[in-house]
Amino acid sequence: MKVLITGAKGFIGLNLRLRLQERNDVEVVCFSRDHQVGELPQLLKGVDFVFHLAGVNRPKDISEFTTGNTNLTRDLCHAVAGIASTTGKSIPVLFASSVQASLDTPYGQSKRDAETILALASQESPLVPVHIFRLPNVFGKWCKPNYNSVVATFCHNISRKLPIRVNDANTSMTLVYIDDVVEQFLNIMDGGSPLLGADGFASVHPQYATTVGELASLIQAFYDSRGSLVTERVGTGLARALYATYVSYLPVDDFSYNIPQYADKRGVFVEILKTPDCGQFSFFTAHPGQTRGGHYHHSKTEKFLVIKGQGLFRFRHMLSGETHELTTSGDKPQIVDTVPGWTHDITNTGADEMLVMLWANEIFDSARPDTFSCPL
Repeated sequence: MKVLITGAKGFIGLNLRLRLQERNDVEVVCFSRDHQVGELPQLLKGVDFVFHLAGVNRPKDISEFTTGNTNLTRDLCHAVAGIASTTGKSIPVLFASSVQASLDTPYGQSKRDAETILALASQESPLVPVHIFRLPNVFGKWCKPNYNSVVATFCHNISRKLPIRVNDANTSMTLVYIDDVVEQFLNIMDGGSPLLGADGFASVHPQYATTVGELASLIQAFYDSRGSLVTERVGTGLARALYATYVSYLPVDDFSYNIPQYADKRGVFVEILKTPDCGQFSFFTAHPGQTRGGHYHHSKTEKFLVIKGQGLFRFRHMLSGETHELTTSGDKPQIVDTVPGWTHDITNTGADEMLVMLWANEIFDSARPDTFSCPL
């Protein structure tokens, strides 16, 4: 399949191109501001599908709305219809419009006019099926900050300790994530049916409803997590997509960051990551012959994994006095659970330093540690 992308160097275009590069069955032809409108007929030769993403939203002169949105769409439709009629081949066109097309602004009017031109082209020629997406605020990697995306601006500025401006924290927003946008686009290219919104236009799902204040607070929490080590819940939904976007704006010098290390004669202990409700991850080392632990918990549980070296785990029941021992090593991955009501410790019984990964089901709270000393 051969596809043409207008606006190929824009935010959506760059993400779409990367996804298409991952496939072996698609050849991509790019149209950008480096090209002239007159080149469209030549670029369209052999094309099977058109992604019309080009547009103007921050012009130096208001007339550019008409030139870059309305007139470009008219020229594209004319070229596509000409190729389709000459070859007899259907050439679908997917157009990235905006929810602002419903507004009576110069930008909205130019987008609405472009939609009308596409709809008429499709009516005049069944060989030019059209899919029009009225997109809300799209966010994700590679969107230009300090331009027309508050998400990009907040991610860029907060990651660099630059100020952000929130005029009204209660301003509502509807967001869609770039990966979901591209996924819907590819589904249509591959012959799937679009998801239609209540307005009859193609729609992207999921959509996220939030406010400017909530957005700023969450992105600030991403920044703060490097200091507190407490991560936000970034595994699903808006937080997942927003966190991926935030990290994509990190300066290369901030791809890594230091965390505290606590050392004593036994070795070192380092907390890696904490969660609001699923505990924390740490690791520690122990020199040969050194013992760590010697305590019990009432409710706290832990999972130990010896990654390097050899460790002897000892347990004693706090009431019955029953004992249990087991040895694990980095040669054979094995999780060891600590059980409430059993005092426990671990001793490095090998000749080399021992490295142990540790997960606890709760963040350590010095005010209520649930850790009571009781050597074995």
